[in-house]
Amino acid sequence: MNLTGASALVTGGASGLGAATARRLAAAGAHVVVLDLNEELGKELAVELGGSFAVADVTDPAGVDAALDLAVEHGPLRALVHCAGKGGTVRLVDRDGAPGDLDLYRQLIDINLVGTFNVLRLAAARMAGNEPVEGERGVCVLTASVAAWEGQIGQIPYASAKAGVVGMTLVAARDLATKGIRVNTIAPGVFDTPILARFSQEIRDGLGAQVPNPARLGQPDEFAMLAQQVVENPYLNGETIRLDGAIRMSPR
Repeated sequence: MNLTGASALVTGGASGLGAATARRLAAAGAHVVVLDLNEELGKELAVELGGSFAVADVTDPAGVDAALDLAVEHGPLRALVHCAGKGGTVRLVDRDGAPGDLDLYRQLIDINLVGTFNVLRLAAARMAGNEPVEGERGVCVLTASVAAWEGQIGQIPYASAKAGVVGMTLVAARDLATKGIRVNTIAPGVFDTPILARFSQEIRDGLGAQVPNPARLGQPDEFAMLAQQVVENPYLNGETIRLDGAIRMSPR
């Protein structure tokens, strides 16, 4: 997919994996709409890229639709990279013997899984109206996690949601095949993002040392490189790609 003269939506685009991806897609010729809840960082990045910013919750249909309206003002929507998500800890039985927090579980499933479905369906509907370019109308890149296979203790909601994203990938690609829209997912391992910035350097180094090769945290631009390749490679469809340096997460 050639992005010259097209628009792209990057959710969670104000920082981390999303910001790196937004920079890559902008450099490839797209007008990038950065969707995020962080208005300060999102607006700053949009100015840097010559793109646009939209504040929205990915579970809110009206907010996502408004961001898509903004995108198509600058060209047909050809690419979606959905990076927005949220972590959180839920144990099945807490330290006091009480059952785990059902409300928090539902909230995290809503953000990470239902939010993915919401953004995917709305973006795909816009792409379906595009004129095909070499047989393609658009490309959607979702974000899962290695936690979909090796979720650690306390990650039940996050692992459940990300496994759901993996599960929807092939089905979505088949569903949208007749529309000329590809769907793929990237499942990152441990990356040097703002989520990890709150931990000490010692903890961050320890996480990186668990990666077989290269023995370090992943860099956001390495995610962005893969996202761009997924967008540009027309034969890549229905696939979930682990991007993790061969790590297999331990129980804790």
